Amino acid sequence: MGLRQLIVDAWSWLSYKPVMADVGRPGNRVFPELASSWLPPHELRRLAAYKVLAAYDNNQAGQLAAASGDEAALERRELGDAANLVDTALGYLLGSQQKIAVEDAEHADEGAPKPGSTEAAAVQQRLRKWAEKELLTLRIQQAERAAVLLGDSVFVLAWNPQKQRPTLRTYDPGFYFPQWEDEDADFPTRVHLAWELPEDEDAGLKARVRRVTYELGPISEDDESAVRVYPWEPGRSSNVTCYLTDAEWLLEDLKRGETLDRLPMDEAAFRVRRDGTELDRLDLMIDFVPVIHITNTIPDGGEHWGRSSIARVLQGLDELAATDSDSSAASATTGTPIIGLAGARLPVDRSTGKPQQLKVEAGAVWQLGDSGRMDALDTSPQLAELRSRVEHLLDRIASNSRVTAAGLGTLDASEVPSGYALKLALGPLDALVGAMRLAREHKYRLLFKFMQRLYQAGRAEGWTAGESFAARLSWAPHTPTDRAAVLEEVAQAYGAGVLSLETAVAMLMDAGYPIKDASQEVARIRAKAEQEAAARMAEAAARQGKDDEDQEDEDGGASLRGSAEKEEKEREPVAAGR
Repeated sequence: MGLRQLIVDAWSWLSYKPVMADVGRPGNRVFPELASSWLPPHELRRLAAYKVLAAYDNNQAGQLAAASGDEAALERRELGDAANLVDTALGYLLGSQQKIAVEDAEHADEGAPKPGSTEAAAVQQRLRKWAEKELLTLRIQQAERAAVLLGDSVFVLAWNPQKQRPTLRTYDPGFYFPQWEDEDADFPTRVHLAWELPEDEDAGLKARVRRVTYELGPISEDDESAVRVYPWEPGRSSNVTCYLTDAEWLLEDLKRGETLDRLPMDEAAFRVRRDGTELDRLDLMIDFVPVIHITNTIPDGGEHWGRSSIARVLQGLDELAATDSDSSAASATTGTPIIGLAGARLPVDRSTGKPQQLKVEAGAVWQLGDSGRMDALDTSPQLAELRSRVEHLLDRIASNSRVTAAGLGTLDASEVPSGYALKLALGPLDALVGAMRLAREHKYRLLFKFMQRLYQAGRAEGWTAGESFAARLSWAPHTPTDRAAVLEEVAQAYGAGVLSLETAVAMLMDAGYPIKDASQEVARIRAKAEQEAAARMAEAAARQGKDDEDQEDEDGGASLRGSAEKEEKEREPVAAGR
C-alpha cells in the first residue's frame, strides 16, 4: 500500500488519510502550524486528528483532501451528515436536563433522617445555586460537544476572590498538554494549557506562544519539613501544593529543542493578575490540579485519550459525500438530458458563420429533416441507484456508529411492528449512551469535589472544614419513556410498601416527570398527606360527636316514654276503684 511504517495508536483510525503522513514535516501545506518548534513531537498526531475532525464537522473534508493533493475533492458535496451525527449523539448523551445530586440529600426530610443527610441537602442546594451562577448547563454543552466530536474536552476551575466562588471554563483539547511522570498514575502532576497568539501589527505585538502551567510540588523547596493542613483533610498534614505559572514567549526567540516543557524561563514574560501579583509559581493553596479532562469513551489500557463518535465511520462519511456528488451530477443530466440530433438544421451565428450550439430549454423548436431523429440520454435509473446507495450508506453509518437508524430518525415508523421491537432497535444506542455516561461519571464527581474544596480554600461563608460530600451529575433519560406505565408501577410498589417515598419520587424524576427537587417534592407529599390525615381525623371526630348526640337524644326520648307509661299504669287502679 506504499506505507513506510504501520502505526497503531489511539489515532490509527485516521491512518488512511494521506494528510496524516506529513504531519509535522516542514513545508506541510495542510497543517503548517503543526511544524512549530515548541510543539512536542508525540502530540502531533493527536492535534492533526482534532483538525481533521473539525474539518468534517464544518463540511470542509473536501477542502482538506484538496489541500493534500486531491484537486477533484473541491467538487465534493458535503451536506452536514457528520455534524448531524455528532449533534444527535450529543443530544442522547445529555438528555433533556442535568442535575447535581448529593448522596443522602433525599433523606433530609424524613421523620428520622440519616446522620449527615441534612448537611448533604444543604450542600446540594449550594452546589445548584453555584451551577446557576456559573451557567453550568451551558458549560457542559460546550465541553461535551467538543468531547463527542474530538474525543476529549477540558474543564478548568479557579477561585475568583471578587465573586467569592469558583469559576468554570472550558478549553479546546488541542490546548491541553498533560505531563505524565508515571504512566500508571491516575492523574498528571503537571498540566500545560498552551496555544499560539498571532502577530498583531496594529498593537505592535509579535507572534508568541502562551503557556499556563499547573504543577504539584513541595510547599517549600528550602524546607522539606514544611507542611500544611488543608480544610478538606483535617488532622492530616501535607507537604504538597499546586503552583500556577502564566507566561508568554516570542516565537522568534525559540530554538530547536525548546519544546513546550523546555521553554527558557529566562526569556518568559509573566502575566500579572488584577491585584498586581505576578503569575510565576503562584501558590494556589490547594493540593490538586484544578483541571478535569473529559473523555468521550473509556480509554484503552495504557491510553489517556478518548475517541470521537464519528472516528470509525469517517470512511463511510467519505463514501456518502462521494455518492452525493455523483447524485448531483446525475440529477443534472436527468433534469436537463443530453440529446443527440440527426438530420437537424442548426442555426448559424452570423458573426462567426459557425453553427450555434443548441440548448435544451422550455419552448425550444428544432427543425428535423425527413430522416432526422432525436435521441435523449436517460440517466434516471442511475440516479435512482445512487439514491438507494445513499440510503444504504446512511443505514451502515448509523449501525456502525451505534446511534442506529431509529436514533437518527431515518427509520420508517410503519416498519416497527411494536414498542418492544422499537426498544430492541434502540438497544445499541442504549449501550452507547451508557458507555459514554460511564466514561464521564468519575470526572464529574471529581469536578464537584474540586469545586467544594475551592470554596473551603477560599474560606467562603458557610463552608466549614471537613471531607467533601459525594456529588454526581444526574442525567435525564435519553429516550422517551412510558410515563403512564412507570406511574402505575410506582403507585403499586409504594402502595404495597416495597418502595420508599424517596425511591418512588426518584423513579418519577427519571421517567421525565417535572419534579425539580426530590427532597422538596417528598416534603410536599408528606405535608399534604398529614393535612389529609388531619382532615380525616377531624371529620371522623365530628361524625362521632354527631352520633353521640343522636344517641343521647334517642336515650332521652326513650326515658320520657318510659315515665309516661309508668304514670299511665299507676292511674289505671285508681280509675278501676272508682
